[in-house]
Amino acid sequence: MQELIAKLEAFVAERDWERYHDPKNLAMALSVEVAEIVEIFQWMRGEQSREPDPDTREHLRDEIGDVLIYLVMLARKLRIDPLEAAHDKLAKNAIKYPDGELRRENLP
Repeated sequence: MQELIAKLEAFVAERDWERYHDPKNLAMALSVEVAEIVEIFQWMRGEQSREPDPDTREHLRDEIGDVLIYLVMLARKLRIDPLEAAHDKLAKNAIKYPDGELRRENLP
């Protein structure tokens, strides 16, 4: 993660883009990149989405890369460690959704 952060910071600095990277703009860019992933899947059947063809998979790979880049840059701007945040949120979800409570067979 630290290597990615260093590369991102260098990339942004080399292009003098820092002035455009306030949290609002980064969040907006992140949502656009997530929407690009959604667009790829928009008209697929569920089973198609499990094994996309090689070209679609490469397109998804690029968009997932964009999402991670913007998410990391937003987290850095807000001084949030995204890995720590994910671990903490998973722990909260484990409390909110105890094992076995929301299994399909328990649903009405």
